[in-house]
Amino acid sequence: MTTVNVRYMIDDVDAAVAIYTTRLGFTLNSNAAPAFADVTRGDLRLLLSGATSSAGRPMPDGRRPTAGGWNRLQLIVDDIASEVARLRAAGVTFRNDIVRGPGGQQILVEDPSGNVVELFQPR
Repeated sequence: MTTVNVRYMIDDVDAAVAIYTTRLGFTLNSNAAPAFADVTRGDLRLLLSGATSSAGRPMPDGRRPTAGGWNRLQLIVDDIASEVARLRAAGVTFRNDIVRGPGGQQILVEDPSGNVVELFQPR
């Protein structure tokens, strides 16, 4: 099995790191508070993204990612532009355009129920 990445939008990176590492058995992988940290537990890598992270940027329609409503699975892709083109051609709905940040590029796909799946191409 390979590592599974899950991103949580959170309000306070340091507070989130503290509870995950001291209470829930995760190990700190990196901490760039207040924007971002990631913790691991087994094959799970939990991405803790604050409001100032690239994942916290507003959508084109003005909606802002917030804790509790923007949690999503993250799928790693080799070529995000090709994946987006393939999915758009298939009629898949996106919440935004590709966002470039310090760690790579990402875009948000909506499933038919409005749940979010993030496509991410690491730098």
